[in-house]
Amino acid sequence: MPDNQADVGGLFQVADASRQEARIAGLYQVVDALSDEARVGGIFQVVDAGRVLARIGGIFQVVDATIWRATMAGIKALRKIQFGKEADSGTAVVCSTIWRGEGVLTDEKAPSFVAEDIGNYEGQGRVYFPKIHAIVDLDETPATFEQFPLLAECTIKAVTTGVTDTGGSGKIYTYTIPTTTPNALLTYTIEAGDNNRVDEMELSHGASFTLSGAKGEAVMMAGTLRARQATDSDFTTTATLPTVEEILFQKGKLYIDPTTIGTTQKTGTWLGFSLDWPSGWKEVFSGDGNLYFTRLEYVGHQENPITGELILEHDATAETEITAARAGTLRLVRMIFEGTALTTVGSAYTYKTLQVDLGIKYTAVPPIGDEDGDDIVTLPFQVKWSATASLGASIVVVNQATTIIS
Repeated sequence: MPDNQADVGGLFQVADASRQEARIAGLYQVVDALSDEARVGGIFQVVDAGRVLARIGGIFQVVDATIWRATMAGIKALRKIQFGKEADSGTAVVCSTIWRGEGVLTDEKAPSFVAEDIGNYEGQGRVYFPKIHAIVDLDETPATFEQFPLLAECTIKAVTTGVTDTGGSGKIYTYTIPTTTPNALLTYTIEAGDNNRVDEMELSHGASFTLSGAKGEAVMMAGTLRARQATDSDFTTTATLPTVEEILFQKGKLYIDPTTIGTTQKTGTWLGFSLDWPSGWKEVFSGDGNLYFTRLEYVGHQENPITGELILEHDATAETEITAARAGTLRLVRMIFEGTALTTVGSAYTYKTLQVDLGIKYTAVPPIGDEDGDDIVTLPFQVKWSATASLGASIVVVNQATTIIS
């Protein structure tokens, strides 16, 4: 039988007794008596005779009485990052909660290439892997009263269970940097990936986190967690998506004082802030039979300090802080943000709360800047211990969760 060829709207079909070939908008189908082969966006499907081929919304399915086969590439919409609380640090567990933000896991297992004189221009690609490691970078996302503590638990201190505000429904979580004795850290098992690949990393601990805020926006958080290694895994299907509430900068208040923290609110001047909080923990690699690190060791913040910036209107408050910067005077800073009312008011708190208390010294005398013609001052600082206030850095979160993660 002669071939038939049709051109319809720039689309071609060619057929004979045993073969059809169709090109439709760059998609190919080849059919004979024994098989269907469809190429759709680089995805191939082949089935036996007795089939139905359907295209619905750009998705192809091939079906017969017993076979349905579809291949799908990974897509961003199906990415997830899940956390599980480790009872024994380094022993992987199933994950219980889903991170409400974006991020990516990186396997840091890096090859070392060996230089050799073997009579070949390109070499033979001899490699070895001297150590293994993994990392998750959590992208900047609106901070919430419910999930910011996940970062504090693995970076500052394992609190895990909140203290009940007397007479109320609020649960109080306090994270304070140590002075002479290291805090215990909570470690996680983390699962991250998409519909095509999932990696798991155990003994996940916080390397650092950031908080920042600006007028008319949410307070933002980001974080980096480091772990022993990345291994192939699957998502825990029972992990749940928590309900969260965003922390808003406009609901914040700033206090700056010389001796008693939280005494003097600075009104009508606070435009923004940033806070970069490294954990103070170091991974120690040693020859002990494993390629991942042996232990975590707390070294504090002298070499890697907690730093940040306060952004103020160039007004009397800013001038006072510039004077403090010139004199090297220690300042006590409180930033407090309130959310919706707690179900039951307690003796200490009425609202969901994030409170950041810092002893700081400014690291530069700032020049005057501008924001849309408005003069502003950006004051960079480092956290320093205040003997008067017995304070270096502390964060309090009040929500209504009995535990941060189960």
